Amino acid sequence: MQTAELAVLDWIQAHLRCGFLDAVLPWISWTCDHGEIWILLAAVLLLWKKQRWTGVSLSFALILDLVCCNMVLKPLVGRIRPFAVNTAVELLTAPPTDASFPSGHTAASFAAVFALWASGSPLWKPALALASVIAFSRLYLYVHWPTDVLGGIVVGAAVGVAGAKLAEAVRKRAERKEQR
Repeated sequence: MQTAELAVLDWIQAHLRCGFLDAVLPWISWTCDHGEIWILLAAVLLLWKKQRWTGVSLSFALILDLVCCNMVLKPLVGRIRPFAVNTAVELLTAPPTDASFPSGHTAASFAAVFALWASGSPLWKPALALASVIAFSRLYLYVHWPTDVLGGIVVGAAVGVAGAKLAEAVRKRAERKEQR
């Protein structure tokens, strides 16, 4: 399996690597180093009264992602990163020091997409475009295996929908309290 995944990463390096992407993709990846872009979006939505519950959904999704991805799965799986296996590759970014599986950038990004989608927000479409570029950047930068990115998408989808369902449950409970 590792050989096939290295082949995919090496193909990206051999056929897609160019000056433009070398400049743009590290910056795009950086916007989600700690989920910053999605945290900022959640904060904006929380401040906007009409979108407050969407912001709550996104916030819950990001918290669930943090717990599932960074506190449970990464330490549990402990997968080595591809640049540590193929040391000949030139990294365009500082090498991450945590475990590789799943991709935290991808998981947070797709948690945002699915929280927005499950909340009925049209913002899920531009979020999907950005999340896809962020996920690809992790492969391009040689810091994640393809299955790390796929795992991040799955984890993100699960916690995104869970975050939206949790927010909806909290909203309904708050409405019932107000009616009393």
